[in-house]
Amino acid sequence: MARIEHFHDPQASKPNTIVSAVTVHVVDEHGRILLIQRTDNGLWALPGGAQEFGEYIAETAVRETLEETGVTVRVTDIVGVYTNPNHVVEFSDGEVRQQFSICFRGEYVSGEPTTSEESSRVRWVPHAELDSLDIHPSMRLRIDHGYEDRTKPYIG
Repeated sequence: MARIEHFHDPQASKPNTIVSAVTVHVVDEHGRILLIQRTDNGLWALPGGAQEFGEYIAETAVRETLEETGVTVRVTDIVGVYTNPNHVVEFSDGEVRQQFSICFRGEYVSGEPTTSEESSRVRWVPHAELDSLDIHPSMRLRIDHGYEDRTKPYIG
């Protein structure tokens, strides 16, 4: 399914859903961040996805990271809550989603970066390489906030 990210776009379709979703900011012992290149839009992103029924939201973070990257993580903290109504995601099936995402901080447990149906590339990325990757501004905000190691989660 194709995915189009609208950000401060007055021409974007109006949202028709809000879905509880997560992203996970996990850094290895060398300070590199775990990122995927999405198959639906080609952008680089933190692993993550939508919560399923019967699941605690932290379980969503662990499951989605494993599914998309082959890496098992343990949730340790919250980076922030991201609800910008000017960030709308339009899917080819007609869903237009207003973003609602909790970005968790995760700790590496095990596994090797492995691609999936949702990720064409998975890799540990050095901080210095982030500017060379095609990353949506809202995702870059989460990445930057995670590296800032804030004392309180971002709420916005």
